[in-house]
Amino acid sequence: MPDDGDTRVRAVCPACHTIHYENPLNVVGTLPFWGDSGEKVLLCKRNIEPRKGFWTLPAGFMELGETTAEGAARETDEEAGAVIEMLGLFTVMNVARVSQVHLYYRARLLSDTFRPGHETMEAKLFEEHEVPWEDIAFKTVKATLETYFSDRKRGHFGTHAIDIA
Repeated sequence: MPDDGDTRVRAVCPACHTIHYENPLNVVGTLPFWGDSGEKVLLCKRNIEPRKGFWTLPAGFMELGETTAEGAARETDEEAGAVIEMLGLFTVMNVARVSQVHLYYRARLLSDTFRPGHETMEAKLFEEHEVPWEDIAFKTVKATLETYFSDRKRGHFGTHAIDIA
């Protein structure tokens, strides 16, 4: 291995000396909201493992050849069949223990009619007090929802970097 200052042990092909990097996976999704003041959010009840039967935001792994926003919009269409207007990046979450980075965009719903795909049992709007907090599938989703409702109360939405233990 050449002395290029790299401090990590890497997988290197013994024949051609190509370095095979192992990098984190990106999960991209949206926080779709409805109403003049964004009082309702769209959640999807998972029809696949992991966490089948639990509620989540529409999200999934980013594909090659797409931007994070394109991937988030694709996942929202695939999982919820929701028509949205993409807004800004909302949360960036490091989930180091599973080597993932989760990125959620705020998205304005343009219709309250949904066509859930095969990965989703049900797509439904919830006000904050209706969110099934005990049945949220992932810590990143819960943190994104909590941050959304907190920002909404303040009347200002920022971009938030969060580390998930």
